[in-house]
Amino acid sequence: MKAVVLAAGEGTRLRPLTEDKPKGMVEVDGKPILNHCFDQLAELGADEFVVVVGYRKQDIIEYYGDEYDGIPITYAHQREQKGLAHALLTVEEHIDDDFMLILGDNIFDANLGDVVKRQREDRADAAFLTEEVPYEEASRYGVCDTNDYGEITNVVEKPENPPSNLVMTGFYTFTPAIFHACHLVQPSNRGEYEISEAIDLLIQSGRTIDAIRMDGWRVDVGYPEDRDRAESLLQGEEPEPEVAEVSSD
Repeated sequence: MKAVVLAAGEGTRLRPLTEDKPKGMVEVDGKPILNHCFDQLAELGADEFVVVVGYRKQDIIEYYGDEYDGIPITYAHQREQKGLAHALLTVEEHIDDDFMLILGDNIFDANLGDVVKRQREDRADAAFLTEEVPYEEASRYGVCDTNDYGEITNVVEKPENPPSNLVMTGFYTFTPAIFHACHLVQPSNRGEYEISEAIDLLIQSGRTIDAIRMDGWRVDVGYPEDRDRAESLLQGEEPEPEVAEVSSD
């Protein structure tokens, strides 16, 4: 299964760490965030990495070249950062089967394998890792509703009045049906093409979308203090992580 890694963002909220590098190259516990992503995806059985680059793309391309630990890398260029659905369309020509998607600024120690297993066994049109957050913080995220079977019935991006406290994290699996949905997405109030809107279009068309509850932790490295917290967690120094704000830059 191919793995798509979104790594085009500028990381303005991570400055000064990103003044001279893209945020995927910011080091956490002695290696770039992208190394953590690649290592996790390799453990999940990825046979090719398709990396979406943008800001300071040459830094990533020159550092990794055409393979990582024997797994080939293909690059796609997102010239303008217009949201995750927009970024995903840059890899459409490289994908012809089920694939994994990870946000290249997220570090996980969680049950990602359960998402991949669900995709392979049930042939869902999408599956992704979700986590419960305090209701007062849910409006920062893509918020999900589910039915009794664990299937997603509705996704709303950063709602003022969240319908639940179950939110999307940064790891997904999809069939190529997601690309058609991304083509139909209209810009949100933020002016971005949201992946949550593409997922909701799949739902409304009758596709099967599965939610897997997270067992473990993840850190979205959006601010310098998130980098520090991720390092602490990786070193086993902080048993109960706090919720980190999602970044989209």
